[in-house]
Amino acid sequence: MIRVVLIDDQALMRAGFRALLEAEDGIEVVGEAADGERGIALVRECRPDVALIDVQMPVMTGIEATRRIAADPHLSGVRVVILTNYGLDEYVFDALRAGASGFLLKDTEPADLLHGIEIVARGESLLSPSVTSRLIGEFVSRPPDRATAPGLENLTRREREVTALAARGLTNEEIAEHMVISPFTAKTHVSRAMTKLGARDRAQLVVFAYESGLVAARNATP
Repeated sequence: MIRVVLIDDQALMRAGFRALLEAEDGIEVVGEAADGERGIALVRECRPDVALIDVQMPVMTGIEATRRIAADPHLSGVRVVILTNYGLDEYVFDALRAGASGFLLKDTEPADLLHGIEIVARGESLLSPSVTSRLIGEFVSRPPDRATAPGLENLTRREREVTALAARGLTNEEIAEHMVISPFTAKTHVSRAMTKLGARDRAQLVVFAYESGLVAARNATP
């Protein structure tokens, strides 16, 4: 059973998500909150598998709530999915930096919402590598700042290479083909890089690659 909390200031939106999710076998909505502050308290109380959090809310934004959830070691098993009306905008990058495992548009198809929750509950990133790469490539427009992305020196040459390839949108299978190694070995390198960098999922690994300067965004300042 996947346990979900809904954190959104729009009661009608919460009601719609609840009705959809509770009609699905294997998913249980264990609580709701109307702002980020109450949402954090709810997450600490319920310890859900997935928290669906609106990006813009009163009292505390969804991004700040995500940041606090991700920073709490007692909530390491909670995966955050940001809900947004705005598509591929600056909020998405901020959410990934804060520790979100992905994002969903509020008008997403019901089947995509359910599938996304299942993906995140398994500990994977909701964003495909290609979408993650496009997002960050579009919105990171500042020079790399290694002070905000420590840990590059801890990666082996192979781990740096797979991290850079992941940031460019390659899957594990494509990384394996590019490096002439097995998919299992590629997955192992990616997992080790994530562990060394403290990345919760692949999305955060990609954020690190851009922030550290390991990969340059296409519109980054030289």
